[in-house]
Amino acid sequence: MVIAVLADETAKNELIAKGFPADVEVQWADSIRSLTMIEADIYFDLLFQFDAERIFRLKRLLPRLVFVNSVVNTCNEIGEGIGRINGWPTMIGRRIAEVAFTTDEERVRDVFTKMDWLYTRSPDITGMLTPRIISTIVNEAFFALGENISTRDEIDTAMKLGTNYPFGPFEWAEKIGLENIRELLSELSKTDARYMPAPMINLS
Repeated sequence: MVIAVLADETAKNELIAKGFPADVEVQWADSIRSLTMIEADIYFDLLFQFDAERIFRLKRLLPRLVFVNSVVNTCNEIGEGIGRINGWPTMIGRRIAEVAFTTDEERVRDVFTKMDWLYTRSPDITGMLTPRIISTIVNEAFFALGENISTRDEIDTAMKLGTNYPFGPFEWAEKIGLENIRELLSELSKTDARYMPAPMINLS
C-alpha cells in the first residue's frame, strides 16, 4: 500500500512520530504537482488551499481516496469525493484522526485500517468538532485577558491543572497558529455571534 503526502516539516514530523506499518510505503511530495504524479492508494494534501486550480488537480486523482487539510471549508464546498482531515498543528499526529467525508465509509475504513490509523468521523461542518472547541476555549481566554481577569501564564496554568488539557489556551494558539484560530472564528461568527473573535485576537 502506498500513501502520498504533501506536508510541511511540522506535519511531516508529527506523522513520522505517529508511525506507519512496515508494509505501508509513504511517499512525500514537495508540491501539489508532485503529489498528483505519485501512484498511491490514498493522498493527503496537508497544505491545501481553497482554490479552483488546486481542487481541479486533486479531483483528477479520484476515485482514489483524497483527503485535504481543510478545517474551514466543507466537503460540499470543496467538491464531491474529496475528504477532509483535521491537519492543524498538534492534531494530525494524534492517535485518532478527525475526518469528514462523503465517500463510501467501507473504503475509508479499509484504507485507514491498513495504515493502522484510528479515526472519528466528524459532521461535514465548518470547524469540524475539535477545532471548534479549541477555538472557542482560546477565544474565551483572550476575552478574559482583555478584561484583565488574569495573565496569559495564569490562564494557561489554570486550564492545564483544572481540565488536564495538554496545553493552555495561549500555548495551544501558539502551536496551532493564531491565524488558523482567527480564520475559523471569523467564518463561524458569520452565522453565529457566539464565535465573534475577541478584540485581542484581532490585535495579536
